[in-house]
Amino acid sequence: MKPDRILDFHSHFPAKTGIARRELHPLVKAYARDLKEQWRTVFDFPEPERKMRGIQAQGERWAAEVQNNHLEKVVFMTGGGNKVLSEVVRKHPQEFLGFAHHDLCAPNAVEEMQYALDELGLSGYKWFGPMTTLPFESPELKPFWRLLADRKVPVLIHFGVLGGPGGIIRHPRISPITLAEVAQEYTDIPFVIPHFGAGYFQDLLHLAWSSPNVYIDTSGSNDWIRWMPHPLSLKDLFARALDTVGSKRIIFGTDSSWFPRGWAKKYFDLQTQVCTELGVSQEEMNAIFYHNAVTLLGLEP
Repeated sequence: MKPDRILDFHSHFPAKTGIARRELHPLVKAYARDLKEQWRTVFDFPEPERKMRGIQAQGERWAAEVQNNHLEKVVFMTGGGNKVLSEVVRKHPQEFLGFAHHDLCAPNAVEEMQYALDELGLSGYKWFGPMTTLPFESPELKPFWRLLADRKVPVLIHFGVLGGPGGIIRHPRISPITLAEVAQEYTDIPFVIPHFGAGYFQDLLHLAWSSPNVYIDTSGSNDWIRWMPHPLSLKDLFARALDTVGSKRIIFGTDSSWFPRGWAKKYFDLQTQVCTELGVSQEEMNAIFYHNAVTLLGLEP
């Protein structure tokens, strides 16, 4: 069974972010390279291009991906900064939407968010729990949350492991449970947690159970299930999510970005296969892969 229409809620436009990465020890760097090669082999993905093309060319390539795969739209969570991504979206309004991506703890975060929504035409906000320097419930962040709540802006926050081997595995806000106080206070904000919590699935289920405005994003390889101390599969993730929040709060994504892979259809195929095996109805399938995202983004169905 396949959904009638598809909206990919979680992708990344392939442009340089400008965020400096921590230099890794050569041993860790080689280890990370080996694991990436294994991951590409498992999913039969090609090696990423070594030289990135210009913004306009990348936009045209991604627009072709949307059309060739019969997608309604893709939502880019990042893409070279808010202004760059805004330009990409404006050139391809039928195919793309974009989210703002800047530090919510920065002194000008509220003004930058207003500018992103009102002037740049971006549709939501994306950030990382393990890169947040203040507790989410800090008084300093209340104006930021109030703005998003007043506008009912969807917010996607990545929790869990970040950056692969040598990346972040320990942080005060690595777990989605650290968002609980804010999620329960600002119920007009739809909070979307990607990758089934990226290693913190139980905490995500607790958060989603406790707050009706928390949504579960299915994107990526979800390779983290191999590091759990108990057997866990993609089918298990969908089954537990469906049991906990139902089909109306699960949102399809792929975490696609680079070429020549383009849109990661492999992830779509795996997810629809699992939904079929679980006996998900056509209506529920359409909700997960299209309608839930349309509702959060305020689009015409």
